[in-house]
Amino acid sequence: MTPRNHLIDLARALSVVVVVTFHCLLYQIVVTDGAPQVVPWAPQPHGAWWTASWFVMIIPLFFIAGGFAHALVIDRMRAQGRSYPHYLASRAVRLVGPLLLFVGFATVLSTAGAWLYSAPVSVALSVQFAQLLWFVAIYLVIVGIAPWMITLHDRWGVWPMLALTLLAGAVDAWSFTAGRPGLRYLNLLTVWPLCHQLGIAYYRGWFRRGPVWVPVTVAVAAAGLIPVLVFGLGYPASAIGLGDIPVANVLPPTVAMIVLGCGQVAVLGLLERAGVVRCLPAGVQRGLGVANALAVTTYLWHIPCIVIAAGALFGVSRLLPGATGVLLSQPVVALVTWLVIGAVIPLIGRAEYALIPRLDGDPGRAAVGAHLLLTAGTALVWLHGTVLHPDRPWSAVGLALLGAGMIWLTRAARTTAAPAR
Repeated sequence: MTPRNHLIDLARALSVVVVVTFHCLLYQIVVTDGAPQVVPWAPQPHGAWWTASWFVMIIPLFFIAGGFAHALVIDRMRAQGRSYPHYLASRAVRLVGPLLLFVGFATVLSTAGAWLYSAPVSVALSVQFAQLLWFVAIYLVIVGIAPWMITLHDRWGVWPMLALTLLAGAVDAWSFTAGRPGLRYLNLLTVWPLCHQLGIAYYRGWFRRGPVWVPVTVAVAAAGLIPVLVFGLGYPASAIGLGDIPVANVLPPTVAMIVLGCGQVAVLGLLERAGVVRCLPAGVQRGLGVANALAVTTYLWHIPCIVIAAGALFGVSRLLPGATGVLLSQPVVALVTWLVIGAVIPLIGRAEYALIPRLDGDPGRAAVGAHLLLTAGTALVWLHGTVLHPDRPWSAVGLALLGAGMIWLTRAARTTAAPAR
């Protein structure tokens, strides 16, 4: 059995930490006439902060870690003679609990608001809250195609990556020429699968074995190519969307994320060669295991945790008005948010775990249909929100598909089919 790669575990855990902390900094709380206002963060000076954004953008690294994990799991299942439906169900059932709690909570809250308060406001907030599901939707797509992507890598090596890069570049060119940034959402199906492909390559030994000049060259080339994209080809200067540059390079993604992902996987290889985190204490290993097990939970629920933290700090600031500036500062909001996460997320994680169906035997082809429904439902909920209201019919369709996919997957997981040849 392949030993666990703690550097990949650390990369995944740090990815979640950076995402949550950045979202704490994304808005500022300003008190005007005793009422709080939330304003987008536009840090100054632009050059320094936009440059820093490339060092804290770790979404490519998260997909790289996913590619590594899928390659490990699929190799193991193939060695055991497990079928594709079994693999699909084993990955998808893990999301049933998190999606059921998260989407259920959002549906009850937004639907009540739409019928009892204001449908337009509830719809807008619901769509904004559901934006977090873009990652889950793309993850489900990648889960479905991962076995074929591994086969493509083993057969053709770098060529599938080059093909995806060319497609992503064509989408970028079309977007810039037409002046329509939204076209780059097509790159959700090129950029992130390519980063996932880099993780597969890393599992196969790229960058961490062989001549050391290879990862060094790739890292240096990536660092040099990003300024060329920004200053020479007109790509957004920031990796992350900020108050004064809302459309950046990460969502919708651009070729710049591919370049950044190549640099990150090369640095990862250099760190592994250097023996970083090779011998971690048992307690740290367990901590990384818990952090990775709760990664999806933390990601889905960190916005409510930020709201709780900010609300509590605003309440305290009313009692201590002289300390308002400090209490509502972004670093303090981030610190209290992590305290809330530490208290709340393990409890939510236990509830999610209780809702995950047990996989008994081979679920058969039903797992494939259930996975398709789950993917389609998640994508529609991401795009249209969770409101059950006549003003938002596609939201209801998405929730129906998502619910049907969960039920079908749960039933398939509990049904033992004949072993596949």
